[in-house]
This record gives sequence, C-alpha cells and structure tokens, in this order.
Amino acid sequence: MPCMITSGIHHVGLAVTRLEASAAFFTNLLGWDEARRDPSYPAIFVSDGHIMLTLWQVADPSNATAFDRHHNVGLHHLAIKIDSEDRLKEIHQILTKAEGVAIEFAPEALREGPAHHMICTEPSGLRIEFIWPGQ
Repeated sequence: MPCMITSGIHHVGLAVTRLEASAAFFTNLLGWDEARRDPSYPAIFVSDGHIMLTLWQVADPSNATAFDRHHNVGLHHLAIKIDSEDRLKEIHQILTKAEGVAIEFAPEALREGPAHHMICTEPSGLRIEFIWPGQ
C-alpha cells in the first residue's frame, strides 16, 4: 500500500450568486472569520480556524445554473463537522430564523446513529450539511 501523501483539506473554492449574503451566512450566523477580500476577483475568504472557504461571485447570477447531482459534475454539498449534538441543535435554531436560508431537514440521526446531521441551503443555494459524528 502506498504511503499517504496528503494531510487534509487546505481550502475549498465555491462559486456563489450572492457573495455578500453567502459570506454573511458563515461570518454572521456561524461565527466564522473573514480572512480577506479580493475585489478584483471578486472573492471573500472565510474560515472557522480549521478550513478556509473561498467564495467567488459568479459573473452573471441570473444565468447561473443550480447544481443537480443527476446531471452536473461538481460539489453536491459541503459537510461541516460540529463538536456536539447541542451545538447542532443550536445551529438549526439560528438558521431557521435566518433570511435567505432554507432548511432541507432538521437534525436527525444519520442511519442508525450515533451521528446526527442536518442540511440547509445558504443564500446562494449551496447545500451545507452540519454533522455531529456522535463521539
């Protein structure tokens, strides 16, 4: 078996239709830090201290195509690990009241458990899963 040559994810780049609203989803609702902005891209970089996301504004939001896993190649969803079941429930409560956020399903057991998860879409329509591994 070959030796593992990678050591984790450094960052993920996501194209969004509503740059400011998508950045606010992470910073205002989830407490992430805005690491920097690049108006020439335009892009906003956000981080929770473990992963960095690069949010890029698409050139023409009115012509953007929403992802469909049955017909498009790309990111189906981004799964973010949560440190406790209580924190997962807290995130659900925050996002339930947030403008531009749609809850796909509330926290529930993942298969037989003990993991629990929920999925929402953020203001640009990207699917975000929050998962507590149960340990």
